[in-house]
Amino acid sequence: MSHGLDRRVAIIFNPVAGRRRPGLVEQVMAAATDAGAVVSLHTTDAAGHATAIARDLARSDTADVIVAAGGDGTINEVVNGMAASGLSDLPPLGVVPLGTANVLAHELGLTGSAVRIGRQLALGPARMVHAGMANGRLFTMMAGVGMDARVVAGIDPALKRRIGKGAYALGGLREILAGPALDYEVTLTAPDGGISRHRAVSCILCKGHFYAGTFVLAPEVRLEQPVLHAVLFTRPGRLAALIYAGAMTLGLLPGRSGVLILPAIAARIEGPVAEPVQGDGDTIARLPVDITIWSGRLRVVGGGV
Repeated sequence: MSHGLDRRVAIIFNPVAGRRRPGLVEQVMAAATDAGAVVSLHTTDAAGHATAIARDLARSDTADVIVAAGGDGTINEVVNGMAASGLSDLPPLGVVPLGTANVLAHELGLTGSAVRIGRQLALGPARMVHAGMANGRLFTMMAGVGMDARVVAGIDPALKRRIGKGAYALGGLREILAGPALDYEVTLTAPDGGISRHRAVSCILCKGHFYAGTFVLAPEVRLEQPVLHAVLFTRPGRLAALIYAGAMTLGLLPGRSGVLILPAIAARIEGPVAEPVQGDGDTIARLPVDITIWSGRLRVVGGGV
């Protein structure tokens, strides 16, 4: 990958997500161009379009960095498109955060001013990370079942566009009032090969330590590690769900009674057939689900310049 004056930066832009931060993409493009990059813009017009654009860009060898300008769902589409190219040596991924939570952008430090983001994309170093895979579909930050997956599946897109994170809060309250039950059988394979089995009301497999923005679920996990951290919520009922939500908001979830955080290289989750599995904030699979570390190579642009 080139550094400096001739780095080719291809930006895949989701204009629906772009309504949240109008003008940011144009400002980032200007900053990257000022820093010496050659920038191209590719605008999506439907769900799944980002996947096709990313696949074609990777295969054409016309980009040194492929940038997802959108929310976490757009990033997920772009990563899966790059992987679908079949190439073993993919261009690095960059991010322009335009969505509701922007979890990966926070993890990579690709937040802040348009000038800072543009300079990162034009000049920043790339580092190797490990993506996860759920029933064959990649995710970069997390995959889960239970409350968060049902909230994601039940989100009204129009409401999400209007009130952003408030739509998730309303969905979460609805799930809490429903009183989550012990619906999931989770089988984990530890890094040393040991097998453990658990029952849970929710289970989130984390690749990064941020969740739903900058809340921290699994403090020790990092993108660079070929390991997942399984966060298991093991107490049913409304009161337990309220305590979990409050503890997460206050940064007190790790170490709470009824919360297990375990390293894993694979997980099998069984429960109500065809229940949704969320990955990076979108429904990406249905139960039963097998979750592993992707064997491919993914590089990301992030870090100081």
